[in-house]
Parts: sequence; structure tokens; C-alpha cells
Amino acid sequence: MPDDAELELFRQNVNCATVLEQSGWKLDARESTKRAPKYRRGAGEIIIVNHDGRGWWDAMGAAKGDVFSLVQHLDPSLNFGEVRKVLRRLTGLSPSCPAFTRKPAATDGKHSPAERWVKRKPIVPQSAAWTYLANTRALPAPLLAAAARQDCIRQGAYGSAWFAHRDEVGAVSHVEIRGPNFKGSLRGGRKTLFRFGGAARSLRRVAVLEAPIDALSLAAMEEMRADTLYLATGGGMGPGTVAAIQALLARLREAGGVVVSGTDANAAGDRYAERHAALAAESGVAFERARPPEDWDWNDVLAQGRGRDAGARLGAPAIRAPAANGASVRTRPRQGRRTSAQTMRPATEHDHVDIQ
Repeated sequence: MPDDAELELFRQNVNCATVLEQSGWKLDARESTKRAPKYRRGAGEIIIVNHDGRGWWDAMGAAKGDVFSLVQHLDPSLNFGEVRKVLRRLTGLSPSCPAFTRKPAATDGKHSPAERWVKRKPIVPQSAAWTYLANTRALPAPLLAAAARQDCIRQGAYGSAWFAHRDEVGAVSHVEIRGPNFKGSLRGGRKTLFRFGGAARSLRRVAVLEAPIDALSLAAMEEMRADTLYLATGGGMGPGTVAAIQALLARLREAGGVVVSGTDANAAGDRYAERHAALAAESGVAFERARPPEDWDWNDVLAQGRGRDAGARLGAPAIRAPAANGASVRTRPRQGRRTSAQTMRPATEHDHVDIQ
């Protein structure tokens, strides 16, 4: 068979999902969609299959491509001739997983995360969740009051706090839980984005972090900037999270805004930041990296009272570099106002609107 004909045969008849399954990857049915099955292999390893099995991308980094690049991504030691030998064995095989069917969104067999959310009380001063967030996590009272008004945090059991992910129409799609002795989430949800702040009429900046508490910590250090929407992805980004970010990036491009990645200062956080940068470049939006001190996250910075020192370190003049589609990349974030929890100014109606 001529080389070109064989290559086209591979493109049309070898599904990227089959390649993953033959390499030991497993379908994460709960977080998959029909058009974007999500595969996992080990901790921190996630690959999403797209384009009806002809494409893929690494949710933990910036790698993506077709079936040929996938084989080499899984085994970088292979040359192109060896890749072709692998694909010959897989030609015509279908993924072994059953057709995706979303499981009922419930943990107790009766109620979805959205239904359980409305039964929880808002956080208020002296409640156990408020006390945990204020005392243990060092989040200031004005910020917690603003979060309560926006209905992005509610009281959980045993002193925990519930953080809502909301979809494009504002419905609760997923709930993360943090408490003095617990870290997890409600089963049956679909991760999109935790959102705080960001009035639609003034949105010029989106800050993307890993955990809701980190997003709120950066907001506290920046005095809840009125032009900024603070987001948390809950760690790795599935199809729902990526789609939500892309929708926001389209708005930022029209406004000439910037996306800031404030992920943790470790290897995983840097991989997430690379993925954020790639999404920004694809959308033609400027990008900045707001990296906390090594091995810290932004709540560590806030809780240890190092907000001003970190702000001075990160406020150096930004260096811009060209990116795809006319975007620009800042290797360090531009300086913004930062303050400690003790000197933070009260929130105002002008600064905050409810997340719809």
C-alpha cells in the first residue's frame, strides 16, 4: 500500500480512544461527554479524546494532536516507522468501553448537587463554615460577606464549606467541599467553574486558580478588583471546564482583557498554567502568570501574612512575548493592589454583582 494511502487509513480507522485503552488508560465515565471522552491512567494523568476519535489533548498540559502524535506522546522513544507498526495492529479496532451514558447526578440516590445545594444555608458570621474560612484559611470578613451575597459558598456538615461550580446559565453543576478535616466533592456533578466577582459591565481580567479557597485568597490580596472574575477549576480541567473558560476568553478578547493563571507553585500547577496559556493563545487573549512562592499556593501566602511581600515580588515590570492569534504573554503579572486581611477595605455594591 502506498505510504500516503496507509497514513490516511490510520487517520480514518484508528480511534485515539483505542490507542489509550491499549496503553492501559481507563474511561472516566462520570466526567466524560459523548463528544469528549475523558481517560485517566494514574494520578495527574488525563487525556481527552475529541474530533470523533481523530484528535486528543492532554488536560494536564499543552500537548495535543492526531493519532500519530498520540502514540509518540505515550511512548516518546518511538520513531515514526515504529509508530506506524503500532497503528497497523490497531487498524479497525473499536474502543472496548460501552457507549457513554451519564450516571444519575446524585450521591444519596435522590438528589442532584444542585438540589442539595439549595437545602444548605448561606454562610453567616459565627457559623462553623465562616469560622473555618476566617480563622483557619484567613479569608477576611468583607470577602466572605461578598461571597455569601453572590451565593458561591454555603454551609456544609461538620464545619465544612461548600463551593459551587456554575454552568453558562448560572445553574449549580458541581460542588467542592473543604473543611477542617475533609477535602472532596459531591458525587454526580459535572465540573465547570467556581466563580467570584467580575461584574459583566467592567470585566477586563480573569484569574484562573485551582481551588476556590485559592481564588478567594487572591481576591482578598487584590482587594476584590472590580474588573476581575476569580475562577477555580477544581484542579484538572474536563470538557465542561474548558468550554466555560473558552466562553469567557471570547468575552475578554472583545474587551481587550487578560487572563491570569494563579495556579500553585509546583510541577502540577505549572502544567495547569501551560494549559491556561495555550487556551489564551488560541483565543487571542493576553496571558499572565501569577506564581506564588515555590511550593506554595495563594492561600498559603495569605494565611502566613506574606501578601505584601509576595505582591512586591510579583509586581515587577511584565515582559511581553508574542503569542498565537495576536495574543501576548506576560511572564510575570502586572502589579495590582494587594492588602492584608486586616487592612482590606469593605465591599461595596459597585464592586460586586451576583453571579447569574
